Amino acid sequence: MKKKISAAAVASVFAYIPVLAHAQADSSADSEIAAAAAGPVATVEIATHKTRSAVAMTKSDMQKILPGINPLKALQTLPGVSFQTADPWGNNEQNLSLFVHGFNGQQLGYTLDGVPLGDQQYGNYNGLSPQRAVTSENVASVILSTGAGDLSTASTSNLGGTIETFTSDPLSQRNFAAQQTVGSYRTSRTFLRYDTGDLGGGNSAYVSAMHQEQRAWDFRGRQGGDQFNAKWVHQGDSGKLTFYYNFNDKIEPNEDAIVHVAGEKSTPYTRPFIYPDFQTALSYLSPTGATPAADGNNYRNYYSDAQRTDHLAYLKYDWNIDDTTTWSNQVYYHNDQGVGVVAGPIGVAGLPALFAVYYPNQDLKKVFGNAGYATRTTEYKINRAGFLSTLRKEIGDHQLQGGIWFEKNESSAYRRWYALDVNNPSSPYDRPVNPLITQYGSEIDNKVVQLHLQDEWRVRPDLVLQAGFKSSLQFASGAFPVQPKVGAIAGGSTALPVGDIDTKKWFLPQLGGRWDITNRDQAFFNVQKNMRQFVTYGGGGTSPWSLSNQGAFDLFKASAKPETSVTYEAGLRTSRQLDWGMVTGFDGQVNLYRVDFRDRLLQISPTPVITSIIGGNLAVLSNVGNVKTNGIDLSGTLHFGRTFSFYDAISYNRSEYEDDYATGTSIVRTAGKSVPGSPEWMNKFVATLNVADTEFQLIGDYVGKRYATYTNDLKVSSYFLMSLGVSGKLPFLDGGWIKNARYRVNVSNLADRKGDLQVVVGAASGTYNTYPIAPRQGFVTISADF
Repeated sequence: MKKKISAAAVASVFAYIPVLAHAQADSSADSEIAAAAAGPVATVEIATHKTRSAVAMTKSDMQKILPGINPLKALQTLPGVSFQTADPWGNNEQNLSLFVHGFNGQQLGYTLDGVPLGDQQYGNYNGLSPQRAVTSENVASVILSTGAGDLSTASTSNLGGTIETFTSDPLSQRNFAAQQTVGSYRTSRTFLRYDTGDLGGGNSAYVSAMHQEQRAWDFRGRQGGDQFNAKWVHQGDSGKLTFYYNFNDKIEPNEDAIVHVAGEKSTPYTRPFIYPDFQTALSYLSPTGATPAADGNNYRNYYSDAQRTDHLAYLKYDWNIDDTTTWSNQVYYHNDQGVGVVAGPIGVAGLPALFAVYYPNQDLKKVFGNAGYATRTTEYKINRAGFLSTLRKEIGDHQLQGGIWFEKNESSAYRRWYALDVNNPSSPYDRPVNPLITQYGSEIDNKVVQLHLQDEWRVRPDLVLQAGFKSSLQFASGAFPVQPKVGAIAGGSTALPVGDIDTKKWFLPQLGGRWDITNRDQAFFNVQKNMRQFVTYGGGGTSPWSLSNQGAFDLFKASAKPETSVTYEAGLRTSRQLDWGMVTGFDGQVNLYRVDFRDRLLQISPTPVITSIIGGNLAVLSNVGNVKTNGIDLSGTLHFGRTFSFYDAISYNRSEYEDDYATGTSIVRTAGKSVPGSPEWMNKFVATLNVADTEFQLIGDYVGKRYATYTNDLKVSSYFLMSLGVSGKLPFLDGGWIKNARYRVNVSNLADRKGDLQVVVGAASGTYNTYPIAPRQGFVTISADF
């Protein structure tokens, strides 16, 4: 069932009663930039066909928050979503934090036009972030399924839901669009797009280019990069053929997290790197390369950065076989060349002992360039290809769907160390060459097969039931062509693990339904089981190939279980025109949910029994119990004619560990404790006022306290941030060959608040890391069509 709702302002589409189904861009002659700015008169097509909670944001919603915003950051205005990162666009991936209903970002699924984007780990091995896969201005819509994604979603990590990003289609008429943003900290973002219009024979295309630079607010690092998108569409009588290509090249100097410990008296608000002041970097260290004792764990590095170069392409054909049958087939390819770089002191974090293995009885400062610093890299490669095929058939009151997803992924991670020459120091904008040490090198070959089958049965005109299942199979093989030298691994291990792990889950069921109570009110429910496949990364984290010896790997292979979740959700949606004086309409949704999360994986110290099995006191990766989650999301928009609207979303989430766990000879008392990093309470609002041709938008984001350790002995305080946007037309520029000229002014952190923005959890008790709230920043954007 479809209907159109007048969007009196941006908040009207924030109600998200249903979901924007495979939304595409407006095919009118106006450019998408103009459409994004036209909030008060836009119409949004929404489809209330979901049996689960799914909420959507259109391009217009996103670009009003800040032109060029990361689609994931735009979702922070939605109920149940906690998102933080250092920069206003949400582009920096090193300190990105995302929670949805108690699940972290690595426990969600992500796609672009159906293409899998992996699990979004910072040191990624199976995908890329949405902002690296498509330029923000080319996004048509983003759909968040907060409880459980569609069975057809191509993901091995969607325990807690899915985020689907859709690219816009070419415009029907020829157009050239230009957009320029300038602002705080020497920001410059340029976006250009050319649409061919209708080329005849059902063909149309666009190409776009983007360049962005901004100096980091707390250190002298320049963040940014270049991106190129191209899309071609052939619309024929029997179907639609689409080709898409994305190139992205970016460098992001990173800030270091602040280390906190129980009982601390004071900590720095920021921990900036020292580059480009090399003389200060030299004087910062003692003659032997030691950092100042007063800085403790919050010592300063010379620089650190993330460098990523991606190529992503797909070819898709949607074939309309007949009036009741469609068959969609899609092939894709992704290549990533990345490196994470840290140029830091040689005398910290156990480095002298490591370096002495490779250079025994030598002057380490002299070995590494006589500056007292060494440059460490983790060098990533991803080479993956796959295909998706989905067949849909309507038979009477039944809509049947079945499909397959296959992917082959070859990934690698190499840890290397380079000298930092006192006479010729490197910079964060170069890729190091000529390593002194290759500490290890992992190569992992991973194949994924996912099958799904579902039936949607229209029992009667107002009642639909949906049932189905998916199968998730993974076949992974890992090796270390470069092993560390004996003595380079703590705990006495002589080699990192190699071997195969195959995991197969043939039956992950789903059952849902929706009832159209009236033509304005709808109830829905959904129950679904999901699984997260084992991480296939050899560079760290919760991956069996990141364990320290073969015994720990073999134990994991024999005894560990993949993490699973069963999500129960039910809710009501409504959309009403009202005649209550100034109040003319209301859109809203309430969603209640429960999640049973089983077999949580955590890296822990072995018990004495396990130590005897694996042959050493080395960390193991083990299932440590279950998590119970209960929560409610309540959101709604009040419309006051076409002049004013107010959207508000309140979320409550209680994610609680059900079990204690053993590490070494100790018991960690986590039963009954809250999952750290995830807030219990959140409240977001968007107030939009239209006066003549000017729109004012005020956004508020309250995030409650978050625990910072597994035992909840430490926590970070709540925060409340606001942002402001003002936009309007530039009529004096319109006319002749310029049209749709507009301006937009955005201010982030309007009240210039300070505090802890992100919390990084890594310990059972006693310590945690944070990143700070960035100061107030302002930006001005000018856009026009030609």
